[in-house]
Amino acid sequence: MNVVAAAADSGGAGQLATIAATFGVDWPHLLAQVASFSIVCLLLWLFAYHPVLRMLEERRKQIAQGIANAERIDAALAAIEIQRRDVLAGARAEAAQIVEDAHVAGERVRAQEARRATVAAEQIVRKAHDAAAEEHARVLREARREVGRLVVMTTAAVAGKVLTPDDQRRLADATARQLA
Repeated sequence: MNVVAAAADSGGAGQLATIAATFGVDWPHLLAQVASFSIVCLLLWLFAYHPVLRMLEERRKQIAQGIANAERIDAALAAIEIQRRDVLAGARAEAAQIVEDAHVAGERVRAQEARRATVAAEQIVRKAHDAAAEEHARVLREARREVGRLVVMTTAAVAGKVLTPDDQRRLADATARQLA
């Protein structure tokens, strides 16, 4: 009512009253509705809008934290990938070294076996040479004995007498000296 009275005191009060009367404004009810609307707005502000804003802020923080975690996970995965590549490169290098060592060891074993085979072949040749030399010496001894026996027999036949064992030995020794 004070608003109506204040409007009546001013020059434009008549017009405001006429418009309010035309639209059927009831000032006491209008003020009560404004007060109720303000109370409802205040209650919604306190009990609905602030909790929704807090929930939205928490969600924003969770999303930011999720993005940060995803970035950390991506960085960790990149580091793990680099580490995996390093491990694979190291394993490849180690495998190549093992293969190279195996080749070197194989060559060394091949060379050792070749030396052993050469030594064994030389021993076989030397034994065969020794056996041949021994056989040659034995054949020469037998040939000398046989030649000595033949000389003794020929001499006995030519001389027409029987030679004593002493004569036979002397003739065989003389023949052996001449053959040597």
